[in-house]
Amino acid sequence: MRALCNREGLLTAFNMVSGVVPTRSPKPILQNVKLTVDDEEGSVLMGTDLEVGIRHRVLGVKVEEAGSAILPTAKIGPILRTSGDSELLLETGDEHLHVKGARSSFKLPLEDPSLYPEVPDFAADRYHVVLAGDLKKLIRRTVFATDLESARYALGGVLVELKPDGIAMIGTDGRRLAKMSAGAQVENDPPAPSGTPVIPVKALKLIERNLVDDDLLVHLTIQSGAAVLVRTEGAVIYSRLVEGRFPRYQDVFPTSVETRVPMTVGPLRHAVEQASIVTSDESRGVDFQFGPGALKLSSQAADVGSAQVDLPLEYQGKAVEITFDPRYLLDALKTLDDDGEITAELIDAKNAAVFKTPDDYTYVVMPLTRER
Repeated sequence: MRALCNREGLLTAFNMVSGVVPTRSPKPILQNVKLTVDDEEGSVLMGTDLEVGIRHRVLGVKVEEAGSAILPTAKIGPILRTSGDSELLLETGDEHLHVKGARSSFKLPLEDPSLYPEVPDFAADRYHVVLAGDLKKLIRRTVFATDLESARYALGGVLVELKPDGIAMIGTDGRRLAKMSAGAQVENDPPAPSGTPVIPVKALKLIERNLVDDDLLVHLTIQSGAAVLVRTEGAVIYSRLVEGRFPRYQDVFPTSVETRVPMTVGPLRHAVEQASIVTSDESRGVDFQFGPGALKLSSQAADVGSAQVDLPLEYQGKAVEITFDPRYLLDALKTLDDDGEITAELIDAKNAAVFKTPDDYTYVVMPLTRER
């Protein structure tokens, strides 16, 4: 293999791919990335930990001799970041990988690229098509609500529901639940996935990092209920699905609503942040008193102090008092635009509260119990 690589193009691909490379592995070759250069197929950088993998297109490669090479992650990264050259020559031969710039030269150990596990390419002809901006929003508004430690259910990822005209993602840790829906199109009428496909958090964060242009289209397919493949403008991400059963999340939504309180996201987030300042690990709760014309937030913790924050509202309904862990509300509010609208649907202090936005986002939070 011999290729003259644009340093910025290779560094961009490396930064995306190296995120899946394990720091430790029973297979040491996985601690590297694989570069394949080809005039016809294009040049691709690959990385995988056998659970999640990515193929990323490398721009600006002049191929002199097609082939593949294993690039040691711990060395290639610093070389690319510190080099002042616009182009670097990568060449394999005499049992070494040579990396040469105008004023620098590196000789690194050479490994057999055929030993590197292949990362699947996107070969499906039946798939869903969604805007990158919508998929980014789906991920950001659900991934924080997952539970990586759960052993009972498949909560270490986000459930994906695919329909002919849309896509929905659901994340939950048993104490709160986030659901987001967005429009989508289908190509060649893909079959509905079997079971409850759950994409792991690591793969979702990798997918989100690759959604660099909100206006571009992304292709998504579920493979036989065992894996997901996502094709973006510059990459293909592969991931095994989380094993186990996702809980019947539909049962979480309250069947009735007593009170609806419309609010603006930014002022609400700011008020919750202020009220949470004097909470502690032992006294985490913030009391929310919804009443005519105002929301009063109060918190108190031994050896920390107390706080009261008033937020003016246009609400004129009956008073409702409920206690929340402020972290749960802030996790969701931080994913929304400050000038956006959000409506709280409440029953009483013991039942789950539901927060909804006009763009089809629903967030369910269980209240804390507190002696009154």
